[in-house]
Amino acid sequence: MGRHDKTHNRYLASAAKNAGVREGLDFAIFQTEGYKGLYGGLDVAGIRRRKRLTSKQAILDHMGSTELAANLFRATQTEEKLRREGTKGKEAANRTHYEVGAKVRQTIKDIGGDMPETLPAQEDIKKVGRRLQKAIKNSTKSLK
Repeated sequence: MGRHDKTHNRYLASAAKNAGVREGLDFAIFQTEGYKGLYGGLDVAGIRRRKRLTSKQAILDHMGSTELAANLFRATQTEEKLRREGTKGKEAANRTHYEVGAKVRQTIKDIGGDMPETLPAQEDIKKVGRRLQKAIKNSTKSLK
């Protein structure tokens, strides 16, 4: 997961907290509602099953750019909507996250895009990063 994704998730978490989503379990439910809206009702476990990921594999670390962009858009728009509307209460925050996810999904559908749950899981971004760092290190050694 890139730095921008982590930053936006922090902003979303902050907006959710301001709306009344305070405890770990409440935040997990809040996150699940956003996924359910975007992924046609699938929760995290359902998304992992669809993409053949284990319970230890982070969904975000296995997204390609199209899927990552849809999730980033869901997160940024939910955060802004919660703040703009001054949403109060975890149920209202959960409903907002679901609705924004569902609207992003509908937009993808309207423009003829592939639904996020049908997109294939990608190689773990952390592995790609390590391989890239190793290649850079080896290439700089060969220059010396």
